Amino acid sequence: QVQLVESGGGLVQPGGSLRLSCAVSRFPVNYYAIGWFRQAPGKEREGVSCISSGYDNTYYADSVKGRFTISRDNAKNSVYLQMNSLKPEDTAVYYCAAERYGSTCPEYAMDYWGKGTLVTVSS
Repeated sequence: QVQLVESGGGLVQPGGSLRLSCAVSRFPVNYYAIGWFRQAPGKEREGVSCISSGYDNTYYADSVKGRFTISRDNAKNSVYLQMNSLKPEDTAVYYCAAERYGSTCPEYAMDYWGKGTLVTVSS
């Protein structure tokens, strides 16, 4: 079974940056579309970004376009989410998830989930 472990969360001031990592074990990461999702307190989980399997097409929620960048390192079997110009409304638990041979990461289609990492944007 695929395992995903997120890391890199923490407390950052508005305007700051963080890089989240999603380490994938037991299967090559490029076989999977990897999505980043987040859930803020009292809100539903939402999709943030996705990198497809194979061709590395990338997708972003409108709220993070131009600020967040998703990337994959096949040698390290990991996916990253570089988050710049962070805002208080980016505060949430961030999850990575995997869909085998997927493309656009709809939440209902994700096969495996990590346990999440907390990002807090506050002064």
